[in-house]
Amino acid sequence: MEVIETGIEGVLILEPRIFRDARGYFFESFSQKEFDEKVGHVDFVQDNESMSTYGVMRGLHFQRPPFAQSKLVRCVCGRVLDVAVDIRLGSPTYGQHVAVELTAENHRQFFISRGLAHGFAVLSETAVFQYKCDQFYHPEADDGISILDHSLGIDWGIPEDRAILSEKDTRHMLFKDFASPFTFNAQDAR
Repeated sequence: MEVIETGIEGVLILEPRIFRDARGYFFESFSQKEFDEKVGHVDFVQDNESMSTYGVMRGLHFQRPPFAQSKLVRCVCGRVLDVAVDIRLGSPTYGQHVAVELTAENHRQFFISRGLAHGFAVLSETAVFQYKCDQFYHPEADDGISILDHSLGIDWGIPEDRAILSEKDTRHMLFKDFASPFTFNAQDAR
């Protein structure tokens, strides 16, 4: 696995070693040992999967402390644009984002540490998206920022009039109105 640093501390792109032959391919999608060595120790406790059609946008989600989540995400069918936004007060990259295209073909994974909002947009006809979380889902701590907030400068690759959002996601506040529950600590940025 190759670890690619991004412009935001605690946000990494992971590229697996893929072994191809006439039969197809093989790769380790997750190895706790290698993850511990190259990224750091994270106890993932829940795996989630969603299937969505073109134009579906999910996010920008996070869970408030003490139930904050780190996530390791990947697209196993189709193509998505995946985004992490730094919402840690005091971070040198507060309000900035990293976007990466995750596809069934590139097998990339995206690691998003606690204190970042996460969302994705489906760019293919359909997409199956999987993510590992290091904290169980707690509906009372579920929160988000508007995925259509233009002030964040995210190009989702989908015309806004074709965006499909859940009712919950249409109610998230704009970033300028958001009071972050997270504080940046370089030692915790993982």
